[in-house]
Amino acid sequence: MEIDEETIINLILCAGESKSCAMEAIRAARNSQWQQAEDFLQQSGAAASQCHNMQTRLIGEDEGAGRVPVSLIMVHAQDHIMNAMLCREMAEEIVALYQKFYSLNSQRKDA
Repeated sequence: MEIDEETIINLILCAGESKSCAMEAIRAARNSQWQQAEDFLQQSGAAASQCHNMQTRLIGEDEGAGRVPVSLIMVHAQDHIMNAMLCREMAEEIVALYQKFYSLNSQRKDA
């Protein structure tokens, strides 16, 4: 089975979009732009979901039997996917921390 380069490039692009949106969510949260942060997290999740669906299709075609040849660019794509997944998970936690920080800080100012 031959996987075309376009599929692998699309994996990299989706992973990059997911990671970029996750980083934008962190930047928005740092500036107390909560709705924007949430929107970026949702966009990150949508891109990650698209990436995951493509990856799942490839895994299904391989069936654990080595039917899909592994190339350096495919390994590179997998690296991008894993980084994007980690970045998104961390972004969710960082946004929550910023929200808590700003909430506690504003309570202290009001007291």
